Amino acid sequence: MNLSETIIPKSDQLNADDLMAGALTVTITGVRRGSDEQPVDIDLAEYPGRAYRPSKSMRRVMVSAWGPETTVYVGRRMTLYRDPEVRFGGDTVGGIKISHLSNIPKPMKVALTVTRGRRSPHTVQPLPDAPARTWAADADALTDADALRALWREAKHAGASAADLEHIAARATVTASTGEASA
Repeated sequence: MNLSETIIPKSDQLNADDLMAGALTVTITGVRRGSDEQPVDIDLAEYPGRAYRPSKSMRRVMVSAWGPETTVYVGRRMTLYRDPEVRFGGDTVGGIKISHLSNIPKPMKVALTVTRGRRSPHTVQPLPDAPARTWAADADALTDADALRALWREAKHAGASAADLEHIAARATVTASTGEASA
């Protein structure tokens, strides 16, 4: 049994605690304006409904790597990890940092502010291209109609082909009509 799924916090955002089991590579599906306190919400394919809200330092890393225009971020990937040494308000609280980014040709170093007047280098490695997703194979492995509908939404959002979307929809229809469900 894998306990990592049982420790996921109930939240509308990705938290450092979500990364206690290890780093995650995620795909950006959208970037939108957040709140005054958290000005950027980054939507992730792997966490629908839960935004990644990068710190100012991690936003600086992204701008250094990809530029300031967020329309180019969609479809790009990054690896996020929990750094237990991140400080906030003088306390060591832990936070999320970026270790790898897609669409960069070589490792990059960015000098980030650690405390007032003190900077420290942060290195980000290139993230290799992801293998192509096989939507039909993913659909064939599912036996729950709700899971298939969720897969269809994910595939649609990721720009899957019409043939893949039709295959997933057909599989969901057949599964729903036959009453198949996973235990």
